[in-house]
Amino acid sequence: MRIELKKFGEILISRPAGREAYLAMSAYLTKDLSEDETIEIDFSGVKVLTPSWADEVITPLAQRFKNVKLLNTENATVQATLKTLREYSDLKI
Repeated sequence: MRIELKKFGEILISRPAGREAYLAMSAYLTKDLSEDETIEIDFSGVKVLTPSWADEVITPLAQRFKNVKLLNTENATVQATLKTLREYSDLKI
């Protein structure tokens, strides 16, 4: 399953918006998937990503699914946010 984050906007910045995005994903995209399903999180088209938004979306996806892959992470804000999550939210991907 590929999740294109640009569908949630180009500027992903607030914790409430991240929570809403995760709830939408849980209800419509990942609802019936097993924990062994490969989840590809695609950052293409995302201009700004903050740790608060990402912590509400990426962290729970990484906790729920065993095989999460991150695609198109070249953007500087995406890289900085992922680094922050790995340091402070114990993100393992």
